[in-house]
Amino acid sequence: MRHGMIAGNGRFPVLALQAARQLGLDLVVVGIREEVGPDVERLAPNYYSISLGELGRLISILKNEQISEVMMCGQVKHTKIFSSIRPDWRLFKLLISLEQKNTDALIGGVVRILEDEGIKLTDSTMLLKDLLAGEGDLASRKADADERRDFQYGRRVANSLAGFDIGQSVAIADRACVAVEAMEGTDAMLRRAASLVECKPLRLVKVSRRRKHLLFDVPVAGPATIEVMVETGTTAMPIDAGRTLLLDRSEMLERANVAGIAITGYPPAE
Repeated sequence: MRHGMIAGNGRFPVLALQAARQLGLDLVVVGIREEVGPDVERLAPNYYSISLGELGRLISILKNEQISEVMMCGQVKHTKIFSSIRPDWRLFKLLISLEQKNTDALIGGVVRILEDEGIKLTDSTMLLKDLLAGEGDLASRKADADERRDFQYGRRVANSLAGFDIGQSVAIADRACVAVEAMEGTDAMLRRAASLVECKPLRLVKVSRRRKHLLFDVPVAGPATIEVMVETGTTAMPIDAGRTLLLDRSEMLERANVAGIAITGYPPAE
């Protein structure tokens, strides 16, 4: 069976391709032109480029390549869904049929269309299971009592918001929710939060939206996350164990250790 990959931005698709090469898997990669980086095309044995809205062309490529299973790896910025998308007729029909245009509704609709064409969406982390966060303290510094109280409060807030498909993260300071991630993404949210708290320490709380699957929009963190946390005075981060990818894990944790940032894996909320 041949596998396909729909590649967005970031390190996720690059690491997945490197893992596929080590396993000897023949991946057909369809890169989203507005998002994907040059390393993906360089690493992919079979590569196609499509624009964000060419759902019909995506289906044609996968069917012509005899792909029956495909994974989504990498981010597509939510803002581009609204500002850059030029839908073909297949996607246009889907968009006008949606009552809500959030991530779950849009990608869920695409999944249904792919399944109607005999193409199944599979676990996006299938090649990177060793990068999923475990439970407990992941960095060398353990969270202190104040941080753990912020974790407890922030996880309640984030998991309550998860059902509305707004974002995956919140910024907490002294048991107050300073900012909620929406379309701007985690980094922009943290910078916005830092501008509001007058140098109080922040905690970045990431959750996985109570989903039972890892098909798309999997929470990720990496070295760049640590850089922004240092920049914004964010001292600690709780994440969902088994549902959060730590990209370039060794480098990420080394940077966290140098910066004294605590990272803790919790069982996901059901």
